Amino acid sequence: MKFDVSRFFEKDRKERIDIVAKFANLTEQERQTLEGSGGISFEQADKMVENAIGTFSFPLGIATNFTINKKEYLIPMVIEEPSVIAAASKAAKIAKMRGGFEMQNDESYSIGQIQVVNVDVESAMQKILKSSKEILDLANSKSNTLSKIGKGAKEISCKEIKTDAGPMLIVELLIDVGDAMGANVTNTMCEGIAPLIEKITNGKVILRILSNYSTRRMVRGTATFEKEAVGGQETVDNIIMAYQFAAYDEYRAVTHNKGIMNGIIAVANATGQDTRAIEAAAHAYASKNGRYTSLTQWDKDNDGNLVGRIEIPMSVGIVGGIINVHPTAKICTKILGVQSASELACIIGAAGLAQNFSALRALASEGIQKGHMRLHARNIAAAAGATNDQIDTLVKKMTSEGNISINRAREILGEL
Repeated sequence: MKFDVSRFFEKDRKERIDIVAKFANLTEQERQTLEGSGGISFEQADKMVENAIGTFSFPLGIATNFTINKKEYLIPMVIEEPSVIAAASKAAKIAKMRGGFEMQNDESYSIGQIQVVNVDVESAMQKILKSSKEILDLANSKSNTLSKIGKGAKEISCKEIKTDAGPMLIVELLIDVGDAMGANVTNTMCEGIAPLIEKITNGKVILRILSNYSTRRMVRGTATFEKEAVGGQETVDNIIMAYQFAAYDEYRAVTHNKGIMNGIIAVANATGQDTRAIEAAAHAYASKNGRYTSLTQWDKDNDGNLVGRIEIPMSVGIVGGIINVHPTAKICTKILGVQSASELACIIGAAGLAQNFSALRALASEGIQKGHMRLHARNIAAAAGATNDQIDTLVKKMTSEGNISINRAREILGEL
């Protein structure tokens, strides 16, 4: 079923919710949740964290025009920064001309680590590998759910690290966590096998915990942007040169990758993911060759069209954690219509690539501030004390003058 999302940004809130509700087949209760504050009650917050005193809300918007692996999506994004949702939607619209985003995701493998000290590392490694079946069986006994669906602990490996405190044995447990993010089950399994590891190695176990460096849960993909829609061959070439700047300069790469994370974290926020884990893994991966660099690559095809690629660790889930308890996270996941954690990872990766395209396109042509400040003008107007009825007037005047500032907003308010 096709849904008209053209000029979505010009529609009022009710019209936008109407479109989303029909697209995602939302219930009346889910619709009412969106029409309300969209957050959680204090009673719910008090069960989530210690010493709760209230809740804190962020804007929830919808990025449109996304085609990912030939499927149409409306993508919920939670972010406070102006222009991100509009930029992602614009990028997706251009990418759709060439079929949208082609994404793929690895298996949902989580990595657990057990640190062993005071041990003959070489001898202990051999003992661990000989006992791998016993260790895996014990690990899998800690999760009835994963075992029933053919998931769970799959592999044991060992490595030695040399530290100032002496050599250490690190036993790594590879776990297929299915559609969960998997932190809890990974930690449970690591803690469950720790006594057996000590018995086998005659060593002392210190840490037993997952690694958030999820290199066995990679998402990668590509999109092609027609050169005419991008702004012509010169703009395409400028974007490629801008990417090269990020690829070879760490100071630029950090800001370049921050733009990618604008898209990724906005979707992760909306769907209740562990954004800190996603961020940490992404930046570690950007440094995998010993120097911090871009998480994307940009070049052109034989016709001169711009081609973007992204590769990034992506540990996400659609069951467990906050998704089970936060009503809006549940609704956002339903809007996406995802059937697996792998599908969600592909969506989030595509959002990151889209956002990177828009940032590079703006930087390589008109500059980032023109569009950013135009959208930021509404925040400026509100901060100056404008009422809802006055905001559009202030924004129009400041934009036409090219003077978007808190002082100018206050001056206009005084004139009104």
